[in-house]
Amino acid sequence: MQRLALAFALGAVVAAALPSPGLFLALGLGIAAIGTGWVGYGQRGAPGFARLGAAAAITLGGLGFALGAVRVILVLVAIDHLHGMLG
Repeated sequence: MQRLALAFALGAVVAAALPSPGLFLALGLGIAAIGTGWVGYGQRGAPGFARLGAAAAITLGGLGFALGAVRVILVLVAIDHLHGMLG
């Protein structure tokens, strides 16, 4: 579970830097990384390194989600600016 969460998290961070559909991928993979990381972290019987990996996935997934959200906000601000320029 922790490896899958880390894969989602790394995918979210990489997707945040990709062109057009990357921002939506970053949002989706970030949510998936946070969810699977939360489940992996909640396993009390797991070894400490596995729980640490799940916590890292939650952090990286949150970062990927935040970067994707910032890109969405920037696109909306640019559209609003163009709308204001054109009347």
